Amino acid sequence: MVELRKRREAPLDALQPPQKKSSSSTKAKTEAVSTKAAPTSANGADKAKKVTVGQFIDLEGFGGVVETQDGKTTNLKMLVDESKNGVVLFTYPKASTPGCTTQACLFRDEYTPLTATGYSIFGLSSDSPKSNTTFKTKQNLPYTLLCDPSATLITAIGMRKAPKGIVRGVFVVSKAGKVEAVEPGGPAATVEAVRGLVKGAGISSGENAGKVVEPEEVQKDDGGDEGETQDAPKEDTDGNQAEVAAEVADTAEKLDVRDVTDV
Repeated sequence: MVELRKRREAPLDALQPPQKKSSSSTKAKTEAVSTKAAPTSANGADKAKKVTVGQFIDLEGFGGVVETQDGKTTNLKMLVDESKNGVVLFTYPKASTPGCTTQACLFRDEYTPLTATGYSIFGLSSDSPKSNTTFKTKQNLPYTLLCDPSATLITAIGMRKAPKGIVRGVFVVSKAGKVEAVEPGGPAATVEAVRGLVKGAGISSGENAGKVVEPEEVQKDDGGDEGETQDAPKEDTDGNQAEVAAEVADTAEKLDVRDVTDV
């Protein structure tokens, strides 16, 4: 009788398909993707990069497209091209709120002296055209308000506050594209920043606009008045001395005459 032997079963490890080894190149690619630079904004500028004073910017496409309160589309390059010397953009968080109203009215009250050197002033916020129209009409603002709901221009000039806020501040760019001011600040500080640029150009603002002060001449006039006041007592003293001398001479003459008569 033939004995049948059982076949030995193959180990489980041998029946399973071999596992694929993780590729080091695949891992490297994954790490490379995760370490890529931050995405750029719609105008091609790095969101994390801020403009600085003295920097020349390419106005073509800078900040994307915005609207005026009237619903007309425009961009920074168009605004600069239409200006005489450059553009002032003051940013405000929300139209018709107390702080923003104060800021807008300060620029309204200083509008004439601040634009004396050729700057064109614009308010910039993420408000809708309707909100900005109401704001402009109610406060009788003489300048255009720009609407930037997607905050592309606000971000480009460094006035975006994460995640969706807006920093109050002011941005000034010259006709040649040179950044002359980029400064966050309160309502009065933003006006003062522009006033400083205007004064640097030789124009005074406020009540003294158009007046030329010449300190040297004023000082000279004051000195002259003081000199005349000091010289007056000296002239009076000389006159008194002359009168006394004349009286002495008259007295002496009378005495001489009396002596002759007595003889």
